[in-house]
Amino acid sequence: MENKDIEEQREVKNSPFQVKLPLFIALALVVGVLLGATTFSPSSINPQGTAKSYLKFRDILSYIDRDYVDTVDTEELTDYAISQMLKKLDPHTSYIPAEDMAMARSYLEGDFDGIGVEFNIFNDTIYVVTPLSGGPSEAAGIQTGDKIIKVDGEDVAGINISNEGVFKRLRGPSGSKVELIIQRNMTKEPLHFTIKRSKIPTFSVDVNYMVDKNTGYIKVSRFSANTFEEFKEALTQLKKKGMSQLILDLRGNPGGYMDHAIRMADEFLSGKKMIVYTDGKGTKYDSESLARTKGAFENGPLIVLVDEGSASAAEIVAGALQDNDRALVVGRRSFGKGLVQMPIPLNDGSELRLTISRYYTPSGRSIQKSYEKGAEEYQMDMMNRFERGEYFHPDSSLFVDSLKYKTARGRVVYGGGGIMPDVFVPRDTSELSGYLSQLYNKNVIREYALDHYQGNRENLEQMPIEQFKKNFEVSDKMLQEVIRLATKAGVEYKEEEYNRSKNLLRNNVKAFIGRSIYGNEGFYPVLHEADEEFQEALKQFRRAERLAKGGA
Repeated sequence: MENKDIEEQREVKNSPFQVKLPLFIALALVVGVLLGATTFSPSSINPQGTAKSYLKFRDILSYIDRDYVDTVDTEELTDYAISQMLKKLDPHTSYIPAEDMAMARSYLEGDFDGIGVEFNIFNDTIYVVTPLSGGPSEAAGIQTGDKIIKVDGEDVAGINISNEGVFKRLRGPSGSKVELIIQRNMTKEPLHFTIKRSKIPTFSVDVNYMVDKNTGYIKVSRFSANTFEEFKEALTQLKKKGMSQLILDLRGNPGGYMDHAIRMADEFLSGKKMIVYTDGKGTKYDSESLARTKGAFENGPLIVLVDEGSASAAEIVAGALQDNDRALVVGRRSFGKGLVQMPIPLNDGSELRLTISRYYTPSGRSIQKSYEKGAEEYQMDMMNRFERGEYFHPDSSLFVDSLKYKTARGRVVYGGGGIMPDVFVPRDTSELSGYLSQLYNKNVIREYALDHYQGNRENLEQMPIEQFKKNFEVSDKMLQEVIRLATKAGVEYKEEEYNRSKNLLRNNVKAFIGRSIYGNEGFYPVLHEADEEFQEALKQFRRAERLAKGGA
């Protein structure tokens, strides 16, 4: 039996049955246990029951094949029956037919050109799980939860679209453009996007920089094959620059490889502290992961930023550091993906991905959110959180005694699915507007920033980055140029909305100009000036310091 960590398969719909395939990046983790499946073998737990059910299914399929009035495809019927049976289990157990396996494997390997989103097909609608950091969709303003309803003028909702059909429409040569119509929860009218495809970035540590002479910042956007090495290099660089306290940003991180998450947590934890454990039926798939090595930052104040887009591997890191009283967690409740799948190849080349255990934080909290109300309610969780106001205040139903746990030093933390932050930060919508959204939708901000950079390239490139961050200002004249460019692109000027978003627009324009000059080191520090969660994290270092010194 071979064990290895691979990326999870996301749920999509592929008529006439549901499958889950890897979509650009994993949302979570799978324990790869390869098992043969060449002959029927009854369960050792319930041998009579499984044998009886197997014979019943075999008989019915034989009758249909031999006696049914019309010719049928028994393999298709079997695939359909399997998919319907798996719906009675959890949202992440899945079946991948043989014809989809080659595609499934191909998207775990290599680079590709596309728009840079992880998506999920549910109820015949394409949902954006997350725009990939550094990709064209993120730059254009695509958001988690967006529904793609048209691609290049073609309806893609309600047409029984397949996994492969989405790839064919969204992928394409670098530099080519695709027109998307998006439905967003917070807007009444559909939004129009023009996205230029590009090579999807494979790096996972977007940026590291010194916020001030003591405070370091590292943003990790996913847990891929090189994540730990990138993270360790970033940590080393910051320590050389004098870092004594750190913000680890896991917001929007959809997860990935488990071993990289464990190694990252180990860099912050001393001794043999628990990082994560799994619990399944019996003890066969139970496991424990402990800190094992001398970490590079085992002391010193540490803050971890999370939000509703932080999932699986990101939740393992945040949960381990919170439960061991090593880090203060700031933000909003994380996604809540804590089921472990085992890929089992079947004799016809298809594959079953069977949930075999759950992930638990050291205090005993299950990371997995509830799926008792069914798959549809589970898939709508992000929308439901927004509608009940959880993005703006904590859900009081999750702060009950039955969900109460204790950290290593007795601090109270709460379960209920996902990681509940120590410090809640509501999503700031005070400066958002439909006008600003349209500027992103039409790629106006990015286009203006690039034009300004190219027109002033010689002067800008001579400016040291610290001087740019401190002294460069986006003038009112520059904003008027943005408005003219937006009008030319078909964005109707709305003065009231512009005035509400003016300061945020000014910040965003400067950030994108900074990215053109210095890359992400010129982008994120500027963006963070208007980032409420980041700014709140900076205010919490005294509390994080008390935690690091053994306080509560």
